[in-house]
Amino acid sequence: MLMVTGAAGLLGNSLVRATAARGLAVTAWLRNRAGERTLAGLDVPVVFADLAGEGLEKRVESADVVVHCAARVGIGRTDAAGFHRDNVLATQRLATACRAVGARLVHVSTVDTLVWGTREKPGDETPAAPHPRDTTYAASKRLAEAAVLAEMDRGLDATIVHPGFLLGPWDWKPSSGRMILAAARGPFTVAPPGGNDFCHAGAVAEALLALAQRRPPADRYVLSGEALTYAQAFRLMRQAAGRPARVVTAPAAAVRAAGAAGDLLGRLSGREPALNSAAAAIACQPHHFSSARAIAEIGYRPRPAIEAMREAWTWFVERGYA
Repeated sequence: MLMVTGAAGLLGNSLVRATAARGLAVTAWLRNRAGERTLAGLDVPVVFADLAGEGLEKRVESADVVVHCAARVGIGRTDAAGFHRDNVLATQRLATACRAVGARLVHVSTVDTLVWGTREKPGDETPAAPHPRDTTYAASKRLAEAAVLAEMDRGLDATIVHPGFLLGPWDWKPSSGRMILAAARGPFTVAPPGGNDFCHAGAVAEALLALAQRRPPADRYVLSGEALTYAQAFRLMRQAAGRPARVVTAPAAAVRAAGAAGDLLGRLSGREPALNSAAAAIACQPHHFSSARAIAEIGYRPRPAIEAMREAWTWFVERGYA
């Protein structure tokens, strides 16, 4: 039986639905009952529990494989305590519980813990060393990986995966899909000068399901997508939404200045905004990775970014987000 944490999130929800569609046994793990609406149309068992709490062994004892999709995500440099609790402590306790009951663990991390590459020379599964420019999120996910590796040294059977920028339907919050909603607004869109790899959440979910069904040769896999500049991505997003593909690329200096203004606003309001200096710095850089190992060894099949964008937009429109 497969158990999926973070079942209310884009990737976790996609994985639960992909597994159930194949008639395979799957249990959805939610933090609380507020996430129940995300399982609409599904008839699957549900576990309600805080991953950072105690006694997780009882929760996972019936699972053959646990796919850990739950995480706190945010690009900034504040709330270290919250990120540590939700990403590090939760992963540490889940990994310990899985080892104790003999369940396999597939831990969903992020490409932000790896050495970044460019479109011409993409990064691979090589971990990056901690550095002062780490976001709070990246730092916490690096520590979460260390917790999994420590349990692997004690006998845990685990695989770590590193998805790129996820897009697709079933983005209930919405999370990364907010980029599509923002790009579709107005007569034109302003893009930062960097780039990213845009992944179909359904394709990544299929790869996670494959990993859950068969122990792979390696301990780490990048699950990346189509390498695009943000200007290219925003044009595709506007196209998916039926908008004119009018996109202007902002100079890096202007993006960084906007990020600095966001920091000031955060200090005044007591809440870090989405546009801050850390997010601005990342948006000005290339951020690309190769999925060659996952394609060769686990049959990962990335899908075109426009496919993910169209499906996400249709889903948002159908549910009143756009």
